[in-house]
This record gives sequence, C-alpha cells and structure tokens, in this order.
Amino acid sequence: MKAEKTLLIDDLLRRVNASPFLLVVDYTGLKVDKFAELRKRLSGVGAEIHVFKNNLVKKAAEKAGYPGELGAHLTGQSAYVTGVKDICATAKVLKNFTAEFEKPVMKVGVLEGSLLDAATIKTLADLPSREVLLSQLLGVLQAPASALARVLKAKADLEGAPAESAPVEAAPVEAVAETVAP
Repeated sequence: MKAEKTLLIDDLLRRVNASPFLLVVDYTGLKVDKFAELRKRLSGVGAEIHVFKNNLVKKAAEKAGYPGELGAHLTGQSAYVTGVKDICATAKVLKNFTAEFEKPVMKVGVLEGSLLDAATIKTLADLPSREVLLSQLLGVLQAPASALARVLKAKADLEGAPAESAPVEAAPVEAVAETVAP
C-alpha cells in the first residue's frame, strides 16, 4: 500500500510542478454527469480536474514548496484543478460553471507559490483573456505614434503639399575614389 501512495504522490507532484497554478474546489453534491461536464469545459482551456485524497495532496504540496497554509483548506470533498495555460481562463470556467449549477465552491488556490483566497480567484476570473489584454497593450503602445502621424498629416494638409527638395548633386567619381584609396 505504501508503494501505491508513493506513486500517487509522485503523479500528483508531477502535475503540480507542470502547472503554474493549483485551484482547490469543494465538489460536495456535484452529480457525476455535471462533474464530467466540468471536466470537458476545463479541458477546453487547457486545465484538468482530479480528485485525490487530501493527505496525498498535502504531502505533494509540501514537496512542491507550496505555502503551509494550504493544508488548512484541504478538508472535505476537494477536487484539484491544474493546467498548463492561463489561470484566468480556468477561473472563468469555474466561476461560470458555479453560477450555472451552484457547485463547485471555490476554496483556495496557489499561483506561482502564493496562496490565493476565493475572492482573489473570482477577481482573476473577471479579468479579460490574455489575448484581449495583449491587444489592449498593443493599442496603448501604438497610440502615441498614431497621434503623431495624424498631427503631421493634418499640418501637411493645412500647408499644402510639401515642396520638392532640390536635387542633390552627385560627387565626381574621381573624388570618391581618392577618398577611398589608401
């Protein structure tokens, strides 16, 4: 039996180390078909939900270097969500699923070694997706250049077309050759 526990802890430790986050939810009263639906929705955002014994998760969390306060929240029927992508998308799926079916209840989470309470996880769920945030950042970065271009174009339109510059005379080939020669 000890060898089986060691294998389970190692499997859980591998999952925890491969994921930048761990979310703990209470799934008490969630029917099997709804749990399967939650699994399906989470897989769409690159996350997985699993049920492990709380003692095994405590041992794996200690080995992973997670905050000690996490153990106090590992009671009752807990399911564990890990993923390889964005925690915000995963939290959003959990929040929407809870709004729809009133289960599971968010307990606690860990993001990059920091303990997150349920309110913080709900706040993460309300953030826009990574792609939206990146496009907003790009817009902010492009705004000054776009504004400058519009001002310069408006000034040019007011003054009329810019005058053509006088042609630049080419230097004689001999003069260029003398300056290059050793």
